[in-house]
Amino acid sequence: MSNNKAAITEGKGFIFNIQKYNMYDGPGIRTMVFFKGCPLRCKWCSNPEGVEGKYQVMFKGSSCINCGACVSVCPVGIHSMTREEKHVINRSIDCVGCHICEKACTQAALSIVGEAKTVDELLEIIEEDEAFYDISGGGVTLGGGEVMMQPEFAASLLMACKREGINTAIETCGYTKLESMLQVAEFTDLFLYDLKHIDSERHYQLTGVRNEKILENLKELLHRGYNVKIRMPLLKGINDSQDEMKKVIDFLTLYRDYKNFKGIDLLPYHKLGVNKYKQLGMEYQMEGEFQLSNDTLAIIEGWMREYDFPVSVIRH
Repeated sequence: MSNNKAAITEGKGFIFNIQKYNMYDGPGIRTMVFFKGCPLRCKWCSNPEGVEGKYQVMFKGSSCINCGACVSVCPVGIHSMTREEKHVINRSIDCVGCHICEKACTQAALSIVGEAKTVDELLEIIEEDEAFYDISGGGVTLGGGEVMMQPEFAASLLMACKREGINTAIETCGYTKLESMLQVAEFTDLFLYDLKHIDSERHYQLTGVRNEKILENLKELLHRGYNVKIRMPLLKGINDSQDEMKKVIDFLTLYRDYKNFKGIDLLPYHKLGVNKYKQLGMEYQMEGEFQLSNDTLAIIEGWMREYDFPVSVIRH
């Protein structure tokens, strides 16, 4: 049983970060709770530490002085020293999340990603900023990773937030069972719904899954009256063409005038998470320049506005 599954069984959620004063993921000032584990493998993912649903060791090699302090304390033998007295990590061994190596490291070269939290523990953190939510019209947003990998816990946390009068949002890739999506929808004020590529085969090449289930779940949420805002990550030469935008527009036109359709966010590609890959022992698969110019973003935004879609460019 993986570590996050065990945590869920014990009535806890498995998360990897809590970000306060978030202004990008939903209205107003928000607290963002990042769930660990994702069914997609997007080549450009900026949160690679959220992909695997287990504890992971992040290692900053530039900070390590090869003292070996972590080697002697790790209970499962993840850390070792080479003959040249260089510190190495055995990524084939699962971290158990004890944090002992992290505490032993005098250079802050090690950090353990993944934490099991109860609803009450998270709610206490979320409620610390209720004054900011009230002033700005903000609240809490659950993201990841992918929230829908832990639907029972997500529903419990969202329900607790709603009881306290806190606005709720979910950022999701939409790749899940409809029953799971509806399980959390009852307590969700806004879905921030990813639309990464409209072509299913290309979607598979870029993310590792096809998009039929994603599009069907999106349709169901809109037909059932749940508030949805589309989010489109944009990469130069990947999904920024006029042909791609036209297909997206054709798909969404049916829902444009629905009161619960809240428009489109364009998310231009960035490299903010690239350094994390090396720290996790992972390979970053996007080679080349995929940032869009401001002129190109303005053109894409213009295409959307021509068809009367409410659209915003979200820059991190």
